[in-house]
Amino acid sequence: MPSATGQNWEKYQKKFDDEEKEEKKIAPLSDEDIQVLKTYNSAPYADALKNLEKMINEMQTAVNEKIGVKESDTGLAPPHLWDIAADRQRMSEEQPLQVSRCTKIIPDEKDSEKSKYVINVKQIAKFVVNLGERVSPTDIEEGMRVGVDRNKYQIMLPLPPKIDPSVTMMTVEDKPDVTYGDVGGCKEQIEKLREVVEMPLLSPERFVNLGIDPPKGALLYGPPGTGKTLCARAV
Repeated sequence: MPSATGQNWEKYQKKFDDEEKEEKKIAPLSDEDIQVLKTYNSAPYADALKNLEKMINEMQTAVNEKIGVKESDTGLAPPHLWDIAADRQRMSEEQPLQVSRCTKIIPDEKDSEKSKYVINVKQIAKFVVNLGERVSPTDIEEGMRVGVDRNKYQIMLPLPPKIDPSVTMMTVEDKPDVTYGDVGGCKEQIEKLREVVEMPLLSPERFVNLGIDPPKGALLYGPPGTGKTLCARAV
């Protein structure tokens, strides 16, 4: 575009000296410079901590595979980790234990490891025995089921309590946190439910004074989504 003097300034280009051209050249970073930049904003123990976290994650993964609880609903390890030959050899070497119950503990005042244990073997007799090598005195309590050796009747293994499967289905593991305030639109039903369930437990004298027997239960019926389960949890 021509200027006021009639000259076209676009035709002219600024001339740079060789020194200015060298200053504008960008020098690439060396490997040492890159390593220095990587150390910025990092703590002195960052690499060691990352290595430890990696090792912990690998060990946790290996433990989960060995346990098998997270891999299967049955609590078994994955099939590729099964060692059937070793299990058969262990079963052939180890003798099966006999289930009995520890009815009484006779403590030793001088040494707790020398305490005696009275076990009741069903259909046989009662014996006063010692603990096996792999059992600690703190693991055995009075009234608990134990596995004993068939020959010496030593306590070899503490056993969990025997539970009826039909009973476990009816047990409540977690206490519900539902209250009557969480149930809406069932005021009349809640009042009747409290009279049937809570009043015989909290005020049994009312039924005695009236000379009537308290109700033995309540039946909640209705279409889905009307609050039957919620009312039962709130009781």
